[in-house]
Amino acid sequence: MLSLRAVAASGPRRPYEFEPAGLASGEIRLGPDGWHAIVPLGGATHRLWLPELPRKPSQLIVELPLDVTFDVRLQTAHRLKLALEKRPVGPAPLFITAQRRRRLILSARAVDGWLDGNSYREIADGLFGEDGTPRRAWKTNDLRSRTIRLVQSGLALMRGGYRALLRSSSKKK
Repeated sequence: MLSLRAVAASGPRRPYEFEPAGLASGEIRLGPDGWHAIVPLGGATHRLWLPELPRKPSQLIVELPLDVTFDVRLQTAHRLKLALEKRPVGPAPLFITAQRRRRLILSARAVDGWLDGNSYREIADGLFGEDGTPRRAWKTNDLRSRTIRLVQSGLALMRGGYRALLRSSSKKK
C-alpha cells in the first residue's frame, strides 16, 4: 500500500493529478485512519492510502519511509508511475510464483496435520493421496522426505518465518 498526500495543483492540469470524482464509489473507502483506494490501472491493482481526500484535482506526493519495506514501496511507487504513463508495469514486487504458492499451501496443511498428531505417512496420504504413498518402502521413499521437509518449513513459517514473504527476494535469508 502506498501512502500518498495531495498538494495543491498550480498552473495547468498535470498528468499525475488525482481526481476523487474519477473513482467509482466502490473503489474508495473512508477508514478510521484515512481514505483507502483500490485503483485498477495499467493491468495492475494499486492500493493507495491518503490521510485526507482532496476536494479538487491535486497532485500527489508519495511518502516513502526509510524502513525495512523501503525497497518494496519504491518498486510499488514506480509501478504506479508506469501505470499512470500507460507503460507496462511488470510483475508485482512481492510476486509469488504458482509453484511457491503451492508449496506454501502444502506446508501449512502439513504442519496442521502434524500439530493434530498425525504421522508423516498419514500427512502424506492427506496431501498426495493414498495411491501415491507406498506401503512397503516408506522409510526410503522420497514422499516421506518431502513430507518431513513440508512440516519443517511449515513450522518455520509458523515461528515467524512468514515475515520473509513480506520482504523482497533480495532480503530473504
